[in-house]
Amino acid sequence: MTTLASAAPSALATKRGKLILALLCSIAFLDFIDASITNVALPLIRDDLHVSVQGLQWVPSGYLLTYGGFMLLGGRLADLIGRKRIVSIGTALIGVSSLAGGLAQNEGTLVAARLFQGLGAALMLPAALSILTTTFTVPAERQKALGVWGGVGGLASAAGVLLGGILTDGPGWRWVFFVNPPAAALVLVGIFRLLPADIPLRERRSFDLVGSTLVTSGMLLLVFALVKAPTEGWGSTITIVRLVGAGVLLAAFVATEATARNPLLPLDIFRVRGLAAADITQLIAFAGFVAIFFFLTLYMQNVLGYSPIKTGAAYLPLCFAIGVFAGITGQLIGKVGTRPLIVSGALITSAGVFMLSRIPVHGSYVSDLLPGLLVVSVGIAGVFVATITAANDGVPADKAGLAAGLLNASQQLGGALGLAIYSAIATARTTHLLAHHASPAHAQTSGFSRALLTGSILLFVAALVAVRSPNTRGQNPDLLDELPNLEGAQR
Repeated sequence: MTTLASAAPSALATKRGKLILALLCSIAFLDFIDASITNVALPLIRDDLHVSVQGLQWVPSGYLLTYGGFMLLGGRLADLIGRKRIVSIGTALIGVSSLAGGLAQNEGTLVAARLFQGLGAALMLPAALSILTTTFTVPAERQKALGVWGGVGGLASAAGVLLGGILTDGPGWRWVFFVNPPAAALVLVGIFRLLPADIPLRERRSFDLVGSTLVTSGMLLLVFALVKAPTEGWGSTITIVRLVGAGVLLAAFVATEATARNPLLPLDIFRVRGLAAADITQLIAFAGFVAIFFFLTLYMQNVLGYSPIKTGAAYLPLCFAIGVFAGITGQLIGKVGTRPLIVSGALITSAGVFMLSRIPVHGSYVSDLLPGLLVVSVGIAGVFVATITAANDGVPADKAGLAAGLLNASQQLGGALGLAIYSAIATARTTHLLAHHASPAHAQTSGFSRALLTGSILLFVAALVAVRSPNTRGQNPDLLDELPNLEGAQR
């Protein structure tokens, strides 16, 4: 292993390697930012297109549904069909669907555009991450590359709110969609000029149609049930039927994969040390983290009366700090390993979200929001970067797309689960206080506070889960073992 590591070509030291990393991070930025860029624009979308309350919910939720539902399939397709092909198809789909969303004149077109945006992202992201892990194989460089990737992910989630506010207050809400087509076009140029042609590492295998149908149907139904649960009730018959149905489909998928000749999800991937723990940690942590942007944005606009652009600007310190601390985390992984960084990061983020949960009705940005946001930025950068490293360490090159799909599916499922739980908690608290004649501002603030407190608790749970995870330093011996095959494929 040492000989291979030392003999591995230094990709990041070359100009081409740096450009490839910048391209892959641009893809990640485009995908992550689309998840949050529309949130600030929702009130104007509602008024302009006369969208119903149920329809408005599907502007953010439609993206989340197909993003999470097709993520695992997208990751495996990247391994089997070719990463460059899949990331190109996903990027083109993002560009076309975004243009359709910007031109939408009715609710149905807008929601359909968001559904196809999510599908495009589900194809792009795992393919891009697997290209990263198979391009930068030298451990130290791989840690740096994953550090930058993780920082970009956290940065994009915050920057989406900022950019959404600037565009909504400036040229209008349609530009939260119109910015994507030119960005996608530039990314496509980079893909065709920088990435090598798709050459299979191994012989192409037959496609697992049964497994693909089961897992995609199960994930779609599960995310749909979570999205609808807050409005239809967790105890309602339809919610229970959906959740049970999703469970049956996913259980059938696992049973099928255990006996399939060429499974979509080879179950032996979970023998990779640290993969399952990293995925579970990511799911729980993101369920806690997603509360920040959703409920703080509502608090700033509905309670404090911030404009869209002022709401977006409130996240600027968070964006900057995440970028700084992601770089620091990437340097620390090789010295202390992933476990201490994930555990401490989740605990710090939990503390930051707890600080934010104490928001008052007549709040001040400097005293009530900024301190908590800065604490969160320190912790979440560590969680993102170290979890991505832990989930990809030791993954064979021919399963890199699958591992990336599993990690990102965990993230999206966590986001859907978190929003479903928090929305139910916030709505119940607000409704209760309004029934007791509390002012709307007080009732909403109390509901947001309860939701944020729950997010803080989930992040603490993520830290407890991470305590049991292996402590890796990004050495990835299995990937290095396949280095000769990679070099041969490139030749």
